[in-house]
Amino acid sequence: MAVERTLVLIKPDGVQRCYSGEIISRFEKAGLKIAGMKMAWCNKQHAMKHYTEDITKRRGEFVRNKLLEFLTIGPVVAICLEGVEAVEVVRKLVGGTEPRTAAPGTIRGDYAHMSYTYADDIKKAIPNLIHASGNKDEAKSEIALWFTPEELHSYRTVHDVFNI
Repeated sequence: MAVERTLVLIKPDGVQRCYSGEIISRFEKAGLKIAGMKMAWCNKQHAMKHYTEDITKRRGEFVRNKLLEFLTIGPVVAICLEGVEAVEVVRKLVGGTEPRTAAPGTIRGDYAHMSYTYADDIKKAIPNLIHASGNKDEAKSEIALWFTPEELHSYRTVHDVFNI
């Protein structure tokens, strides 16, 4: 059992739809601790560091360009969450990348609905509300991209005190 940190971005569609509080609340209710949080309007250079060339290899240049464009259309809420096996817990709470197939009860399953096919047809990034680090290594590099060490905090919560 390892305490980890992971990155979550509430994307511009989540912010613009006023879901930030609801999304944050779901993570806290699951026992995750906010180690850092801020709102930022991402420019293209920063977005390119977040959505690296690796995504081009996996999903293609079209998808990367649409993601870069989407991440810069409005503010995002960047959150560093901490908890036992945080990366896996967050991924489970967030749900599958494609909202259409995300399980009910997950953030994407409850608040988003678009399919990859429809997004491709209208030539836009799929509005799926949230980004969550895919693994521990990705979490470390993404947290370092979005937060300085001074912006991250350690403190005890009731979960720490009672080991729950």
